[in-house]
Amino acid sequence: MNTKLHAICDSQGRPLNLFMTAGQVSDYSGARVLLRSLLDEDWLLGDRGYDADWFQDALRDKGIRACTPGRKQRKATVKYDKRRYNRRNRIEIMFGRLKDWRRVATRYDRCPKVFLSAIALAAIVIYWL
Repeated sequence: MNTKLHAICDSQGRPLNLFMTAGQVSDYSGARVLLRSLLDEDWLLGDRGYDADWFQDALRDKGIRACTPGRKQRKATVKYDKRRYNRRNRIEIMFGRLKDWRRVATRYDRCPKVFLSAIALAAIVIYWL
């Protein structure tokens, strides 16, 4: 079974919101769901998978500035703050801390609901540590 975990974390690398999709599903579906949970954010740092015009427009409507590099297939280059984008390592650190949990890293649970609950349990502990 292949799944993809979409997450929002704060500037300290603590998980705030998690959403799981099937592995073959595009990042845009996870972005659409997580977009609803963004409240009072100033910036959103994302990777190339979240570069879509509709997503950038939706963020702009909410008053959130996006810092995502453009996809390689995009004809016009997208300008973004490279210094700020380097701080995206916080989300990678959060995923690494989730994988410190053996059950999450080795994917013992084949049922997606049980796997997401194990991730949620690990995220709760990570949030408070």
